[in-house]
Order: sequence, then structure tokens, then C-alpha cells
Amino acid sequence: MFEKVQAIEDRYEELAEKLCDPAVTASAKKYQEVMKEYKAVEPVALKYREYKNAEQALKDAREMLEENKNDSEMREMIAEEIAGLEETVPVIVSELKILLLPKDPNDDRNVIVEIRGGAGGEEAALFAAVLFRMYSMYAVKRGYGVEVLNANDTELGGYKEISFMLTGQGAYSRLKYESGVHRVQRVPETETQGRIHTSTVTVAVLPEAEDVEVNIDPNDLKIDTFRSSGAGGQHINKTESAIRITHLPTGLVVECQDERSQYKNKDKAMKVLRSRLLEAERERQHSDVAKQRQSQVGTGDRSERIRTYNYPQGRVTDHRIGLTLYKIEEILNGNIDEIVDALITADRAKQLAGGEE
Repeated sequence: MFEKVQAIEDRYEELAEKLCDPAVTASAKKYQEVMKEYKAVEPVALKYREYKNAEQALKDAREMLEENKNDSEMREMIAEEIAGLEETVPVIVSELKILLLPKDPNDDRNVIVEIRGGAGGEEAALFAAVLFRMYSMYAVKRGYGVEVLNANDTELGGYKEISFMLTGQGAYSRLKYESGVHRVQRVPETETQGRIHTSTVTVAVLPEAEDVEVNIDPNDLKIDTFRSSGAGGQHINKTESAIRITHLPTGLVVECQDERSQYKNKDKAMKVLRSRLLEAERERQHSDVAKQRQSQVGTGDRSERIRTYNYPQGRVTDHRIGLTLYKIEEILNGNIDEIVDALITADRAKQLAGGEE
């Protein structure tokens, strides 16, 4: 491992020199390429330097301990320092191993999130709106942009389905663990006898596809226009600005009616279509791995119940890692980092244990 890390540090130093080379700085394209690689290897290089500094400090402290055999007070101080360093070094090594894990090539991409009401009718649609609000608030906290792509709302303010894009560095790396079935247990506003109902909402998380990755033949597309429909709005049913695109080879259908402009709706619908086709191809290529893993951290299977939101108990439980937090209001206000970080940690631990191919 350390030979590999040393090679990365050497490359880091080489790239640092290149960033000062006039031949590189004169070309915006070359400079961006070098800077991108520099930023990619920097965390490993800096962590390795931290490791070497700690190892050197430990070596120096042990030598000082030998040199001060007759000074009990000094030996006690040095012994404390050694004990601290002996705890620190293995931690740094573990952090290095995590940094060396293969990176998901989609992690830095923008993300398209699709939320659909499942079992529970109107109550499921209302909770879909709650989840959309949660992810929107989380996006604001992380500095991501939020853009609604399509929404099919209900009279009571819920969503039968809503799709939206989050734009920002690392958006997919943070949101990819949200794919799956989210279950809610609460007393609906329409319930007169105070009975707790259980409803479900499905969430799909797709990395935004780049144009060059998904080649779509225009002849494979059937494009229909229709009048927007929904619970209200000044331009509803006045113009045929809504777009429905059918990808004939796969049968995938994407609708977008959020914008007044037919052109903008078509552009948004094509973004969703590309991402769905990319996701379908990615799942096809990794289906063998997906079958072997047991949760979203493991399988990525969207049919699984991944999380329960229990309002009477104020509890949120992520079933994949057995994490239960009694702070439902805080979580639904967009503070989901504690859950996301725990899922990332579990995923990395599984990879380090050899669970990832």
C-alpha cells in the first residue's frame, strides 16, 4: 500500500510543478486538466504526509525516551506523547485506506431525484411533498441548486410524483443512498379517529448523464405535446407546452410540464431521459454485483424498504444499517447529514472488508 501512496505523493509534487509551468498556464484546457488531477490526488498525498510526520514524531519520541533513562519526569512526559502517537498512527492508516478505495465515477455529478407516492393514496402524496421539502432544504444547506423538472401535484398539496435536479459538486455522492422505499407512520390530517396509517413513497436517485455518454437517435424518439394539467396555475390548459417523450427501443416515457415554454420542457425531458438510460445501462452492467448486496449500501435495490419515519415516536430508522434517531422534525427540516455520513461509513467499511468487487 505504501508504495502506491508514495507514487501518488510523487505525482502530486510533479503536478504542483506543472501548475507553475508557463506552457501549462498558457492553455486553459491544459491547466484545467492538470488542476483536476492535482485535486484528485491531493487528499491522499496530504494524508500520507500526515502519516510520515506522525511516524517520524513517534521515532523521535522513542529515541528521546532512551536518552532520558535517568529523568523520570521527562520519561513520563515522553511516554504520554508516545501513547498518543501510537493511537494516532493506526487512525491515519485507516483514513489512507479509505482514500485509496475506488471512487464512484458518478460521485461528483449533479443528481436527478424522482419521488413518487406509493401505497397510501393521498397520504402518500402528502408525504412525497414532505420528502421533496426535506431534500430541498438539505440542498440549500449544502449549497446545491434545486430545479424542478416535472411535478404532478394533488388538490391537498401533495405530489403523485415530482422529479427535480440538484446541482453542485458531490451531489450524487451524498444523495445516492436515498434510493428506495421510504415508509411513513403517522395520523393523517383526514383521519377523524386518530388512527396511525402506514404509507410508502419511492425515491429514485440518478446521476445526471452527459450528452456524450448516451447517444440517442432522434428517430428512436416519439415526441408528443399536450396541455399542462394540475391543481392550478394561470397557464394550465391554455397552450400545448407540455412534452411527452417516448424512447421507442426501451419504452421509457418522460413527461415535463413544469415550464411555460415547450422548448424548455423538451430540454428538461431530454435530461431526464438521458439519465434514465444511463442508469439502466449502469444497472445492467452491475447487475451481478447488485444481486449479491443486501441494502442500498449493498444492493441498490429500489424495491426495498430503506427507512421509516414514525411521527408518534419522533423516530427515523434506517433499516440498512440499523440506525435510529429520535429527531424526526430536525431530519425532515433537511438535517440528514448524520444519516448520510453513517451510510457512507458503512459502505466504506464493507468495501474495506472485501464486500465490494
